Amino acid sequence: MRPLPYRVETATGDTLDITFPLHSDTASPVRVNQLLTAILDAIDQDIKMCGETGNGDVLQAAAMALAVRARMIHAPTNVTAELSSQLLGEALNAARVAERVEPQIGNA
Repeated sequence: MRPLPYRVETATGDTLDITFPLHSDTASPVRVNQLLTAILDAIDQDIKMCGETGNGDVLQAAAMALAVRARMIHAPTNVTAELSSQLLGEALNAARVAERVEPQIGNA
């Protein structure tokens, strides 16, 4: 699997460096990167506009969005469900082992 290195800065200032494994049938790693950034930016913008949102609510909405997108594909539902589960598991594992760098706070 080809890797997709991805760096994101959280709202609290932490930096995550995640190396996602790309599926062997990935058509465009650049588009995957662009879509991931667009999705995360949309979530951040919504939270900024609507106010504090529970992390569980964000995760639940993201899971539902994945389920909806999988169902929108014209393919047998067991195929898209299995692929979605595989991709999600691999992405979660990549995030789990990713380095988290917290900002240094205080006086030097």
